[in-house]
Amino acid sequence: MARVLSGLKYLAGKDIAGRNLRCRPDDTFIVSYPKSGNTWLRFLIANLLRPQAPVTFLEADRLIPSVDGRSRKYFQQMPVPRVIKSHYPFESAYERVIYIVRDPRDVAVSQYHYQIKRRILDEHHPIEEFVSRFATGNVCPYGSWGENVGTWMAARLHHPGFLWLRYEDLIAHTEMELQRIASYLNVEATPELLGETIARSSADRMRTLERQQAGEWASTKGTRKDRLFVRTASSGGWKAELPEISVAAIESVWAPLIRWLGYDCASSLKRTHPSEHLFETVLQQRAL
Repeated sequence: MARVLSGLKYLAGKDIAGRNLRCRPDDTFIVSYPKSGNTWLRFLIANLLRPQAPVTFLEADRLIPSVDGRSRKYFQQMPVPRVIKSHYPFESAYERVIYIVRDPRDVAVSQYHYQIKRRILDEHHPIEEFVSRFATGNVCPYGSWGENVGTWMAARLHHPGFLWLRYEDLIAHTEMELQRIASYLNVEATPELLGETIARSSADRMRTLERQQAGEWASTKGTRKDRLFVRTASSGGWKAELPEISVAAIESVWAPLIRWLGYDCASSLKRTHPSEHLFETVLQQRAL
């Protein structure tokens, strides 16, 4: 019976789109590894594209839906050009991509707190144990941070349809980075529009909206109310939260990629796996 219902759902286009999404050449995908700033980036882009009124979490999900959150029929009925959220590692069908990357040590901390919020982890769960699984890609369905970031960078680094951002730069130079995004999206961004977009997408406003819509928004519905999804909205928090052994666990597998992205490594561990050297070689060849 379940198989019959699933088949009927598929025929009606009501199944989750996921990797079965039929992509269009003018689609723009907002891609990242989970907890790398995708939600804030979607707020900025949604407010940039629709300046008439500030967006909410529910509207951001409607305007820039996730490939894993809506049906194929929903995407078929969206007005074009579409802007779509994804967390997938490299997907060749995505021709236009804005990819946001974040320091993996901060990503690990953010994912740890989010899994506590979702009651996947107990609040006393050792962060060291979580990070050891994070470093092997066993904490979310999108593989490891290194696989996600590395596949996109190696495959699309100099592709004309690929724009990559660092979460840390978006925090430090929000208006300048938002101007880059606007240019990519062919939006004529005046200083007034940029300023209004940034104000409407501030962390404080997002926290206020989260408190109002926590029971309705898919990412917070049914989760702990005493912990916020939008936490510090800052960078470098890992320095205070991650024990040295956890920092070393992350850097031991991704040090070359971490450094290539412009982040400093804190541990003194030497690289031991040949794939680390291989990644640097691939990127260097792509840069030629």
